[in-house]
Amino acid sequence: MYSLCFTDLCHSICIKLGVSLLYKLNLQAVNNILLPTDFSKNSMNAIYYAIEFLKNQECDFYILNVQKVSSFITDDMMVVNSSTTIYKTLIDAAKKSIDNIITTLNDEFRNSKHKFHSIVDYDNFIDSINQACKKYSIDLIIMGTKGASGLKKVLFGSNTVRVMQRCNVPVLAIPEGCKYENIENLAFATTNSKQFSQEELVVLNEIQTLNKASVQILHLADQNHLVYDAHDNVEFLNTNFSNAKHEFIDAPSDDMYNVVHNYIEKNNINMLAIMNKKHSFLERLFNTHTVERFAFKIDIPLLVMQINS
Repeated sequence: MYSLCFTDLCHSICIKLGVSLLYKLNLQAVNNILLPTDFSKNSMNAIYYAIEFLKNQECDFYILNVQKVSSFITDDMMVVNSSTTIYKTLIDAAKKSIDNIITTLNDEFRNSKHKFHSIVDYDNFIDSINQACKKYSIDLIIMGTKGASGLKKVLFGSNTVRVMQRCNVPVLAIPEGCKYENIENLAFATTNSKQFSQEELVVLNEIQTLNKASVQILHLADQNHLVYDAHDNVEFLNTNFSNAKHEFIDAPSDDMYNVVHNYIEKNNINMLAIMNKKHSFLERLFNTHTVERFAFKIDIPLLVMQINS
């Protein structure tokens, strides 16, 4: 079992500092958005969510499709002209599909603040993501996820989990079928295992600011409260998020997912944010064996930020 203790640690001086800092930060920090797609309904839903989510922001959207040899089946190979390579056939087809998507988006949304770019790669998926992030100075990756609809299903598709674990850019994962709605209540779950830096929280800060969302910070620890005392991030978080509400939650490590999920349900949270560190919070929260024991799924966007060190 776990217990919730509610306390308000927002001091007036920190609130003033927080407001001042928000104006000093570059609120155009999320300019370059990577949208990986396999042309599935799920990935297209994530693209539409991204367009709505950032409708008031000047953005360059890079729509990326990664091809692989195994996607080209024998029947396709038989109809390829002898003068045409398999590689060229795959790339041309993918480029045409992305161009059609871009045309549709421009016709439907007609947003002068948004520019779209097509990227087609023939590479390992994660390598391609990392190369695109570096080349185009990507600030945020937005991609779709598949929910857990049964006991044998994992929470997220394997590609999304790998991007969360192995890319250095923040990832906003959009659950299957999730439609955009205003972000009013944003929860940031942390184990305080390290001291945060402003750079690591830039995306979360901007999302909160642009949406004027309330921020609820969940300090998670085991029954011995060991993590609470690891790093005191309360003052730092108050400086960056004015009027933040802090909640200290005791939770067994093997029940972390249920604790967070229940909090989301009870508090009408619209988006959950966490920090990722290898062999740490992300793996504890979404451990495959734990998830398979439950039929739960997170049906709100999940922002996974990366720890620099």
